[in-house]
Parts: sequence; C-alpha cells; structure tokens
Amino acid sequence: MENHPNDPLHGKTLEFIVKELVAFFGWETLSQHIPINCFISNPSIKSSLTFLRKTPWARKKVEDLYIRMIEK
Repeated sequence: MENHPNDPLHGKTLEFIVKELVAFFGWETLSQHIPINCFISNPSIKSSLTFLRKTPWARKKVEDLYIRMIEK
C-alpha cells in the first residue's frame, strides 16, 4: 500500500472526521465554526453524514476544519 505522508485525510472516513470534530469542539462550537443546519438544528452524526455526502462545499469546510484541528 502506498504511503501518503502529505495527505492528512488519507485513510480517514467522513464519519471518523465528523466524530473527531464533535468530540473536540462539541456540536455548538462546531456549528459556530461551520454554520450549517445539520450542525445547528437537532445535530446527529447520521444527519450530518447524509448532508455532507451530498454537499461537496460543506464537506470541504469540514475537512479543512479537521486539518486545522490536527495541525495544532
């Protein structure tokens, strides 16, 4: 298997990323960083994944926030 040292998202699923962000920030703070309805109104992992899988711009924001979080 090829090594991807410059890609912090390599091998990480969207579900893993969302769970890590929720564990780190909590839903309320996460919704302040990325103000999308699936994080604001009745947030859940399932509803967030459904929305993010259909919405590339929102998924990009989530991935970018995750990268900033792990680089601290």
